[in-house]
This record gives sequence, C-alpha cells and structure tokens, in this order.
Amino acid sequence: MKSKLISQSILTVALTFLGFGTQSAIAGTVTVITSFPKELTQIYKSAFEKANPDIKIEILNKNTVPDNMYLGQALAGYGLMWNTRYMAANKLPAPKQWADLTKPEYFGHVALSSPSRSGTTHLTVETLLQGEGWEKGWRQLLQISGNSAAITERSFGVPDGVNNGQFGIGLVIDFFGLAGKYSGFPVEFIYPDVTAVVPANIALVAGSKNASEAKKFISYTVSQQGQELLYNPKISRLPILPPEAMGGKTPAGYPNPFEIAKRAKVQFNSDLSEARYNVVSALFDQTITFRLKELQAATKAIHAAEAALAKKTNANASELLKQAREAAFSPVVNAQKAADKEFLALFAANKKDAAVSKSVTGLENYWNNSARQNYERAKSLAEQALAAVK
Repeated sequence: MKSKLISQSILTVALTFLGFGTQSAIAGTVTVITSFPKELTQIYKSAFEKANPDIKIEILNKNTVPDNMYLGQALAGYGLMWNTRYMAANKLPAPKQWADLTKPEYFGHVALSSPSRSGTTHLTVETLLQGEGWEKGWRQLLQISGNSAAITERSFGVPDGVNNGQFGIGLVIDFFGLAGKYSGFPVEFIYPDVTAVVPANIALVAGSKNASEAKKFISYTVSQQGQELLYNPKISRLPILPPEAMGGKTPAGYPNPFEIAKRAKVQFNSDLSEARYNVVSALFDQTITFRLKELQAATKAIHAAEAALAKKTNANASELLKQAREAAFSPVVNAQKAADKEFLALFAANKKDAAVSKSVTGLENYWNNSARQNYERAKSLAEQALAAVK
C-alpha cells in the first residue's frame, strides 16, 4: 500500500492542487513558481536558505499548470472541519459524512466556497461527485448548499469563518482544518469515507538556468528534514514519507495518509476532473452560487414540511413533499449529458470564439433560469404539503 500511494504521488497530476517549478538566470538563485500561500513558502524559503546559505530562493506566486513530469511533495485529502464551541452552543452533533450535512439540524450552519473560485474546493466537489456518482453527488451538493449560510468568495473564507465561529461547519481541503486545529483554534477535522488522497507536486522547469541549485531545493523538500516542515501548524500538510520514515517527528494524532488512502472510497480520476472542470464550475455557480437565496428558501420549506409529516402522516402531503425534493435537488444536467464528449469540449473551447461564447452563455442562462423555477416550484410544493398536514 505504501509503495502504491507513493507511486501515485509521483505520477498522478493533481490538476488544480499545484506545487513548485524552478528557474532563474541569476547564479545561486532559485525562483520558485507556485500557487501556494506565503505562509507555506516562507517557511520553506527560510529553512532551505539557512541550510544552504549560498543559494537564494525567490518566490513568484502565480497559477502553475505544467503538463509533464512531477514529483509528489505533499499529500492532501478532503473533509469537514467544525468549530467545537459553535457546535456546543447550538447543540449540534459533529458530522462524520458529507451526507450528514443534508440533515435539517444543520440548516444555516454550513459554509463552502465555489469550485470556480477555488481550486481546492473544485477538488473537494469532484471528490464527492466521483465518490457518489454524478446524480447522487449533485443531490447531496444541492442539499448541503441549501443548508449553507454562505458560499464564500474565496476558499480561505470557509476555514477563517469556522475558526472564528462565524460558521459551524466547513467543507475544506484537510490542511485548512488541520492548520486551524494545530494553531490552537477550537476546531476539529474529519475525513469522510468518500474522500481521496492526492499529491501536491514539485517539478524542475525545462531549460532552468540554475538546474543544480533547483534540484538541490527539490531534494530538500522531499527529504526527511524538508518533509518535517509540513508539520508546521501554518502548513499542516501530509508528508509523502510514511510515519516510520519521519524519525519519530510525527505529532501525536496527526493524520496518516496511508491509512486514509486504505479506507478512502474514491480513486481520484484527474483526467475526468480536467475534462469536466469548466462544466462543474459553471453548473455550480448557475444553480447554487447565483441562486443561493432561492435554494435556501426551498430547503427551509422542505425541512418544515418534513418536520410536520414526522408528527402526522398524510398521503397527499407526502407526495407533494416528494415532488418538492425532486424539483429542488435534481441536477439540471444529467449524468448522460455530463459524459458527452462534445458537450464537455464546448466548455473547454476558446470563449473568444463568438459561436462558442454564445452557446455556453445560452446554456448557462438556461441552467440559471431552470434552477430558479425549480426552487420556486419546490418551495410552493413544500408549503402546500405543510398546509395539508395542518
């Protein structure tokens, strides 16, 4: 299992969870091109320069999407973080699975970001979709989003909100939850069964001027000394080295990625994620981000009708509620369409092409309008169901 996971770390391209590239024309300088935050890169820069005073590290923050060979430098999974004080104050049980967040008791207590605004959120959403399947996965996403207090503008808005008690629960990549926990915030984090372990990658840019220095930096990041830096609370990522290779430096209770991978129900398909990247992002925004108020209203009405029916049975109300749930929580794009290569190619095509732009905009408008109509219909049906019970 260990060799298999390490092999996946080296060979699998995590398309939006990116690592380091290096090149520089200045002797003795390594330029690190990365999308990682300053809190992480500064720790590696300081530690490496201290160990190698003749080499200077420059950090250039930008999106990095090379297509060739990578080496896994760190690992990550996806799950749920929650504020323990918030949960106690609101008498909420700690969630264990994604599906738990569809329950009525979590209404207004959940936060997530949009996959179009956050690469880590996109991977989280894809993990759920791949683990549950397109139809079931979207039903869960719609119900969880209906229970949400907000769709944050940036991915770090979720962990920040959970850390400070603005939100109760957040859907996050693990290092957000672990960083909060190990930095002393009153938060916990759990990996649901439907999760995946994927690598953050590091690579040498072809044609680098100071290749020997760059290789030295790469070697440092995957050495035991470099891997120990991942335990820093500001980083809180999972090493590619197994715990027994870390010289006893692994903090007590720290997640073991090899154990997580053993029970994880998702073998993450990066090719599938890449092929439908734009479709998933657009569909989420048009039916959730831009229609959140309508989705929340429909979800609230459905919860109210369900609560009433739990106390008093009524066949007509049950049928109305079933129709309401179907209207609110069915994806506007079915699994067959989502697997259509021509459909996916359209969203991957150049949007500067007038015909492509017109087609994509037309579909997005249709999804948006359909979502609004579905949620309004669902709310009306749920209210009818509630009235029939009273």
